[in-house]
Amino acid sequence: MLNTKTKMTYKAFGFHISSDIALPELQAVSEGVDTVDISIQAGDVSQLWADSEKLNRYTSVSEDLVLFYIPETAIYAIRNGKEIIYTPVEGSSDDANRLYLLGSCMGALLMQRRILPLHGSAIEIDGKAYAIVGDSGAGKSTLASAFLREGYRLISDDVIPVTICDGVPMVTPAYPQQKLWLESLTHFGMGSDGLRPIIDRETKFAIPVQSQFVTKSLPLAGVFELVKTENDHLEILPVTNLQRLHTLFYHTYRNFLIGPMGLMEWHFNMTAGFANKIELFQIRRPVAHFTAPEIARLILSEVHNEPRKKVAER
Repeated sequence: MLNTKTKMTYKAFGFHISSDIALPELQAVSEGVDTVDISIQAGDVSQLWADSEKLNRYTSVSEDLVLFYIPETAIYAIRNGKEIIYTPVEGSSDDANRLYLLGSCMGALLMQRRILPLHGSAIEIDGKAYAIVGDSGAGKSTLASAFLREGYRLISDDVIPVTICDGVPMVTPAYPQQKLWLESLTHFGMGSDGLRPIIDRETKFAIPVQSQFVTKSLPLAGVFELVKTENDHLEILPVTNLQRLHTLFYHTYRNFLIGPMGLMEWHFNMTAGFANKIELFQIRRPVAHFTAPEIARLILSEVHNEPRKKVAER
């Protein structure tokens, strides 16, 4: 059966993306586009999934094809870094499909294109990109929002695309949206009225940041890893030597795909090539209270080479 859905063209991750599912998170392209880099469309990949060799019950991986099965949502096929075909489960929502299309699927597609997807938020400080990485719930988006409230700009939220240009790691803008939990909105004195939940019944909301969005690639100057602790104070520690490579591997988006895709050597060579050219710190934050504004000041002190004592006195 032919797909008769109307396609729209968007700009994100440095690519023109043609999609038959509306992607309101992305920037729509109104003028004509000569070349589409990535195609997203509905299609039947159920047999492809059934015949594939499984990495686990939800994933199948080969060099140029990644398949995801998300119960009650869809089967997704990501192929050759150029197309995503999805077979939605009857009754599944477009919101749920977009979450996986722009998350796991895009992460796999970027790796197929040999673009490093870090998992976190990236912000611009003084014309350079700084990545905030960490486990789910570490506070990456909340910290990025603290920077935006101080007038800084967002480059990416969730998936950070990193390429190498003349030996310099560069971060490409993703799309002008953040995702924040209701708890974070409350801490910032923001209400959820008029905001779209990421998924029905979720208390995580889409926050448009069009006016504070970077539209050009910027050099990656630093990575800050957020770690939650039971301590009652903030602590910042430099990440050194081989631990830098471990940190970059650990915070690569969907890093479990790297080995099965045959990309271990590529990942090592890429990250080893720039690991010592950037600042890399671990920030240990207390879970007992809201610290995003304090962490933002701490990061700025490192970026601007200010004595840390000054930060404590602010």
